[in-house]
Amino acid sequence: MISFYKRYYKTILDIGLIVLTVFLFMKLFSFIYAIATPIFWAFIIFAMIEPLARFLHRRGLKKMLATTISTLLFVLIILAVFTGAGFLFTSQIDNLVTVLPKYTQMLQEQITKRTIDLQNSIEALPPDVIEKSREIANQMATKATSFATNFLKSLLNFLTSGVMGLVTSFSTFMLNFVAGVILAFFLSLEIDWWKKNAREKTPKTFRKAFDFLRENVIKGIVSYLKSQLILISITFVMVLVSLMILGVNNAFTISLLAAFFDVLPLLGVSTLFVPWIVYHFIAGSTMMGIWLTVVLAVVVLVRQVLEPKITGESLGVSAFTMLSFMIISLSLFGVAGVILSPILIILIKALYDQGYLRKWIRSPEDEY
Repeated sequence: MISFYKRYYKTILDIGLIVLTVFLFMKLFSFIYAIATPIFWAFIIFAMIEPLARFLHRRGLKKMLATTISTLLFVLIILAVFTGAGFLFTSQIDNLVTVLPKYTQMLQEQITKRTIDLQNSIEALPPDVIEKSREIANQMATKATSFATNFLKSLLNFLTSGVMGLVTSFSTFMLNFVAGVILAFFLSLEIDWWKKNAREKTPKTFRKAFDFLRENVIKGIVSYLKSQLILISITFVMVLVSLMILGVNNAFTISLLAAFFDVLPLLGVSTLFVPWIVYHFIAGSTMMGIWLTVVLAVVVLVRQVLEPKITGESLGVSAFTMLSFMIISLSLFGVAGVILSPILIILIKALYDQGYLRKWIRSPEDEY
């Protein structure tokens, strides 16, 4: 053991210092994010309104007028989208919450009916076999009913609590969003001044660090987000069109839920569709179960075909590594950790590819 530490203590010390630096940076970022959330919103909104403002300014409009037009157009589009989508989502969620207890009762009735049919079909068997079969059938029916009921009740509670949670946090979101719009408006007006000061007063070391981040990290993150947005949109449209063709109620809300699950790594739309398909087969809606299975298969197949072409190597990091780092960051630093974790993991990979980690971490002698 002593020889191991003698050989590796420099490597362990260097890695420990890097891990400590990352931990302190994440802690600082989570603290800043908690007290300055509108500022982060401002940067996102600025990235959306600035291209149009810059375009109008180049066409002869004053910067104030160009930024005002771009900001107002952005706000109107956001209000229209959120109002329409919010109305549909709220009304369909309310309808879905209302009918879920009825689905639970229907499922219990179907399981009981099928159990009775099974018991009637084995009446011709010997008495001991009949008794044993009835006992097994009753146990299966009880467990199946309990599982189905608990699942639908859990889904009902999830939807209800989710809606209530959205209502509770909506005011905070709106305050942050409105403050972000105002800050983005002034940032767009002052962006030339900020750029000039950044060029003149930023130390060379920090400028080099920013250039490295921009070339190796920021571009990869933006490319990855664009590709994921395209894939999620494709999933949403495919599910929505399919459910509308099948005449399914609450198609818009179910499609939004499918898109939400599609965002989550290792889960995907199967998390929503598989229990739904099982329910239809148990409840006797065999054709609907078959059609939903076809929809699920097509959605999964299309995503598997398009994902490598759309996403490509925008991140260059395995899904397992990214998800593991995000889970740890979420546990340690909350939402801010989830936001920053992709940036850090890609930064670490870029530092490794560029040879910086090999310079910073001393390897033990005679090991490589």
